[in-house]
Amino acid sequence: MNVEWLGRQSDRIVELVGWHILLSLVPIVVGVIVALPIGWLAHRNRRINPYVVGTAGLLYTIPSLALFVLLPPILGTKILDPMNIIVALTIYTVAMLVRVVADALDSVPQETVLAATAMGYRPYQTLLKVQLPVGVPVICAGLRVAVVSNVSLVSLAALLGIPQIGSLFTQGFQLRFYTPIIAGIALSLLLALVLDLLIVLANRLLTPWTPKVVTS
Repeated sequence: MNVEWLGRQSDRIVELVGWHILLSLVPIVVGVIVALPIGWLAHRNRRINPYVVGTAGLLYTIPSLALFVLLPPILGTKILDPMNIIVALTIYTVAMLVRVVADALDSVPQETVLAATAMGYRPYQTLLKVQLPVGVPVICAGLRVAVVSNVSLVSLAALLGIPQIGSLFTQGFQLRFYTPIIAGIALSLLLALVLDLLIVLANRLLTPWTPKVVTS
């Protein structure tokens, strides 16, 4: 490890980390917004559930690099436009979370839903005030997987010249210089860990009724 090189490149590395966070988290936010109604629809209509969930699963099998290349002519963007990465990872996030949302809503006891209906809750009120809060642990578990996956997949965008942590890998390979490669791996792991911990914290804050593990 060349610590001196890291010091000289610190400003650029911070910029790359910032881009990596942006390209990883924007698809998560948009993906959750899109996946919630689709997952709810799959939960409500059992006949279309296999088709919705199955189609989402097929979307996730599309090779990421191929999708990065195919999106520019479809979206009318340039190959170096970060929007291509955001759209591609949003597709993957939706594909992963549709099943998660459906499973989360399925995990809510039917008695709880019936009780909410008996209290006069309309379907959308039951969803927002009962089903989603109860299903938060399942959704957060899926989000943890999606976030780690996005942090990893964003690195592939470096092959197209889009700046983020993956750029350190391509730089290191081209120069046969291992310091940026090691730094990139460490930063990717650290970023994934921090985002994962934030989701765990959010889960605890959103589910204060869940029992806490007490150690002696």
